[in-house]
Amino acid sequence: MFLENTINHAKQSGWMEVICGSMFSGKTEELIRRLRRAEMAGQAVEIFKPKLDVRYDESQVVSHNDTKIRSTPVESSSEILLLGSNCDVVGIDEAQFFDQGIVEVANTLANNGIRVVIAGLDMDFLGRPFGPMPHLMATAEYVTKVHAICKRTGNLANYSLRITESTDLVELGEVQSYEAVSRNIFVEELENRNR
Repeated sequence: MFLENTINHAKQSGWMEVICGSMFSGKTEELIRRLRRAEMAGQAVEIFKPKLDVRYDESQVVSHNDTKIRSTPVESSSEILLLGSNCDVVGIDEAQFFDQGIVEVANTLANNGIRVVIAGLDMDFLGRPFGPMPHLMATAEYVTKVHAICKRTGNLANYSLRITESTDLVELGEVQSYEAVSRNIFVEELENRNR
């Protein structure tokens, strides 16, 4: 169970929270929920997303349920350090799309007393650890893994199965491109494709 650290004394250091899981598992929804609570508490909050993520909106972070929060799109992780250094809380969505520098940026912000809340896919469409996410998870104080439900089995869906023919690592998409599936469906599908 996730326990939020609500202490914010002058000597209290910052920390990192990572929300990870498959497509359609509610990662962004949970990120937005945590950031809105911080805003309601009067904390200075800044949210960042990769500039390439324009699926729903160019400047807002938007969940699959159409929950929205304003954000700043950035090209590289180094911009987050510059733009987020005067905040109480920094949110980062779609962290898997950032360069490896995001790990140092997030840790630097936390070391400077900032709460850093990060959401991203933990695995790519082939079931491999995705980009900087493993390093972010390893250095975070809190890691929350959320799950979708597999429509085929009714079990927890831990994998993002790509249902298009593309083999590019990054393919922005929705239900027309991905399906959240359980382990056994994911393994079956990959075996079928490799025959």
